[in-house]
Amino acid sequence: MDHIKLMDVQSNHPDLSILTERLDKYLYELYPPEEVFQVDFEDPSKDKIEIVIAYLQGKPVGCGSIKEIDDKAVELKRFFVLEDYRNQGIAGLILKTMESKARIKNYKVMRLETGDQQVEAIGFYSKHEFYEMDRFGEYADCPSSVCMEKTL
Repeated sequence: MDHIKLMDVQSNHPDLSILTERLDKYLYELYPPEEVFQVDFEDPSKDKIEIVIAYLQGKPVGCGSIKEIDDKAVELKRFFVLEDYRNQGIAGLILKTMESKARIKNYKVMRLETGDQQVEAIGFYSKHEFYEMDRFGEYADCPSSVCMEKTL
């Protein structure tokens, strides 16, 4: 894709804050607050999180991260592309990059949680070989959560 640059960033990167605020605003329009799950980037285990930001002509337009679940699995977190930049291949590029990072570290499975109102997201993940699984972890009791996984 023309002019898309992916950059590895730390959790305190200002562009990440901008993107995750937009993501949270979007999620709060769809779900009650108790069903919006965030990442505590101040948590000491944040060192186990890898984050990328996608830039289009220098503008931050998307992000994604992976966080270790255990020695075999990672979770895709804070995966988001600004609405005006969707359907341009940016999400696929971020996902492919995060999968590569997970494979390099010998993880075998990537899991994620999305919401039942995010039909486009569920379709995107299905297209990229994710399949539905039982709700896991903090999502186990959340009725709107749709959990998916993919073998790497």
